[in-house]
Amino acid sequence: MGKISNGMTSGVMFSGSTLFFGLGDLLQLIGAHGSTGVLKIVSKYSPESGEIYFTSGNPVDAVCGDKSGLDALYALFGWTHGDFYFEVKNFPNRKTITEGRMQLILNGLKMLDEGKIEKLGPITAEEETPLDSLVMGIPQALVKGPLIDYIYVVDEEEFNPGDEIIVEGRHGNWIWGILEGNVQISKESPQGRVNILRVGRGSYVGSITSFLLGGSIRSATATARDKVLLGVLDSHRLSMEFGSMPTELKSIFISLDRRLKEVTQLAVDYYFNNDPIPAVKKLGMTMVEDINQEKVYTIKQGRAWIVRKMLGTEILISNLFPGDFLGQIPFLDGNPDPLTTFIYGSANLVLEENNSDQILSKFNRLSPMFKNIIDNTAAYVTATTAMVCGFKHKHLTNRTYKQG
Repeated sequence: MGKISNGMTSGVMFSGSTLFFGLGDLLQLIGAHGSTGVLKIVSKYSPESGEIYFTSGNPVDAVCGDKSGLDALYALFGWTHGDFYFEVKNFPNRKTITEGRMQLILNGLKMLDEGKIEKLGPITAEEETPLDSLVMGIPQALVKGPLIDYIYVVDEEEFNPGDEIIVEGRHGNWIWGILEGNVQISKESPQGRVNILRVGRGSYVGSITSFLLGGSIRSATATARDKVLLGVLDSHRLSMEFGSMPTELKSIFISLDRRLKEVTQLAVDYYFNNDPIPAVKKLGMTMVEDINQEKVYTIKQGRAWIVRKMLGTEILISNLFPGDFLGQIPFLDGNPDPLTTFIYGSANLVLEENNSDQILSKFNRLSPMFKNIIDNTAAYVTATTAMVCGFKHKHLTNRTYKQG
């Protein structure tokens, strides 16, 4: 980060990511230096940027989409997945914000914690969850993505509410990007269909492997929740890009896709209170303690399981096999393996540590489209894992209530 000017010169003085510097931190930083200029915040999850204007370190105005002034400034507290640039410059007199800097920070952070400010990122929650978005009384997250790059769109297709876009068990070798509307992802079971996830604009329908393996079998059903406009993506172009990727990136992408299928099946198991932990323990799982979960490993031999502990019980959130990864992937905002989980392995488990810096360097050379697809897939895994934990929590609390 560069030195912050006192506002007497013009130009971008510092920049960074809102993942590391939240708006509260930035307001304090600019205020401490008494800078005059414009803080611009951009996010791939918004077609428009946000701007906050400062005079002598104090915010005096803001714009964010159709919001302005105080409303715009508070809305920008929710832009936790973005980049910022502060430019020292003079601008015409404008003062719509009169509150003190510290009061703005306290109010913004409080509203964010209370859910009064929408978080702009891959997973969002609606202010009011409609009843048809509740599964066992648990609200489904709505997963969104950045705007679809039209240079990859070869055709458009419209679907009406209730139309099935893809059907579990059928073959398909194409993938769509959602241009408008919301889609319900569900999974079949002997006891009936279970709704798992809602995905919206900027997300993808179809898996990473759908354009790699001719006639791949769909692992879930996707149904239009409302009027949906999809862009058919150029499978040939995506296949060519994938073919030219380094081997370790291909392995991570395929592993993440497989993990999504695994956690989706686990969601169905936990929905019907079919706990898989007893069956896994029969395979001889033991806790793996000699690895650093902040690094990334590949399973070379054996099996591994990712487990969370909640209300005195264990919840299985991942079944992993040779070729799958463990740990923190350096290019993912929300990693599938939080540091609060526990890793168990089979007796013959063999792991190989990867070079995170090299992986990140190779990932940064990919096209924005592939980066968005992998981010979106990771968001699906995170949201589906939350449903797994929600179903288990619901069964546990219901049991406790009945026993009481």
